[in-house]
Amino acid sequence: MGSKQITQETFDDAVQENMTEFEMDPEEAVREAVQQFESQGVDLSNIVKAVRPPASENGQKQKHEILLTLDALGKAVADSDLAEVAEQLVVFTAQCKEQLAFRCLAGQNGAYPVVFSACQVASGDRNLMLKAFYTLSALLDGQPDLLDSAGQDLLLQTLQEYREDADMVLAGIRCVRHACLKHEQNRQDFVKGGILPLLTGAIIQHRHSADVVRAAASALRIMTFDDDIRVPFGHAHDHAKMIVLENDGLRVLIEAAKAFTDNSSVLSELCATLSRLSVRNEFCQEIVDLGGLNFMVSLLADCIDHPDVVKQVLSAIRAVAGNDDVKDAIVSAGATDLIVLAISHHLANPQICEQGCAALCMLALRKPENCSVIMEGGGALAALQAMKAHPREVAVQKQACMLIRNLVARSRDFSQPILEMGAENLITEARATHRDCDDVAKAALRDLGCKVELRELWTGQKGGLAQ
Repeated sequence: MGSKQITQETFDDAVQENMTEFEMDPEEAVREAVQQFESQGVDLSNIVKAVRPPASENGQKQKHEILLTLDALGKAVADSDLAEVAEQLVVFTAQCKEQLAFRCLAGQNGAYPVVFSACQVASGDRNLMLKAFYTLSALLDGQPDLLDSAGQDLLLQTLQEYREDADMVLAGIRCVRHACLKHEQNRQDFVKGGILPLLTGAIIQHRHSADVVRAAASALRIMTFDDDIRVPFGHAHDHAKMIVLENDGLRVLIEAAKAFTDNSSVLSELCATLSRLSVRNEFCQEIVDLGGLNFMVSLLADCIDHPDVVKQVLSAIRAVAGNDDVKDAIVSAGATDLIVLAISHHLANPQICEQGCAALCMLALRKPENCSVIMEGGGALAALQAMKAHPREVAVQKQACMLIRNLVARSRDFSQPILEMGAENLITEARATHRDCDDVAKAALRDLGCKVELRELWTGQKGGLAQ
């Protein structure tokens, strides 16, 4: 992805020049402009790659279609023409959903104040409010910076006042999700404003609505993200603790799962959120005590053919296995065989191989008894097959190396069987290919009893050889 940026106007002018100076047809002119800028390392992800309508007779430049719709919406809002506002909101929402570039162009041309005003004009008219919130959600997707404090207050107030209305709650939560993804300040502002009890409350209130439960669980999870590169230290850990300790989040999520035993997409979302909340030893234990482990294991068994679900469950098992007592509960529940089956069944999927190896790695850590179960279930062989299937995937190689090391660190009798599976060559290759694997690969080889050659790197200083 290029790091250079250009404006929409610069791109449009280049397309126009291709058409007038070089007599290209519109499609060719756009294609040529894209190729020209991308060859210069320009990032065009936020650029509308279409021909702008020709200039009017007086030479005035015309606007892209989404900006014409925005003008029409703005006029309807200013005139308080509710029927026209409703019509233009639907059109504008559809255009925003087409692609990020359309949303960005609209955002750069004052779309947010217009849509916010539409939300205010719609106040009291439920159907119009729904349309306005759908539009706000579509506009904020990928553009969380657009939301201001007035918008935050409006969303919080709406979620509170319409908490019994599933459709309104869903529309509001979707806006919150888009506003908080990759935006730490918005997350902190919403949490201070009381969003967490509103989200857990929505799951309880609308426990039979798959859409609301899924969206609210996703929004809770986003509150625990640390994905804003502009902020060195976020509040992800604090938010996770608040969800669990102040809002009974673990119980709310696990209870919600009971209503959706046949809905894998909802259960996958709940699993993913539980994974993000497993930040303390006692939280991991509480998940088991509340029946969360049983539902994860059942979900893994029932949805073994669904890679997205499998990946989320493996990630959740990996997270709760940070507690040593929970490790034993996981193994006792028969999860190790299912994890090995998941890796073998989805051997072509690097993310599942990574999460599966990582889960087994956690179960094996400091637990020789668990290592025996993993070995008997074919865990070592599955990890080595994953390494062989994904030689370029550093995360797979790293987790597999760590698993092998954990298996033999306290159970040296497993070294020979693992070596006979071809472990030494695969681990040596991983070490040579991936610098990030050097330490874990070296440790695995050493614990397997292999001869390990220490790398010597020239440091550039006198007499400077570094291991």
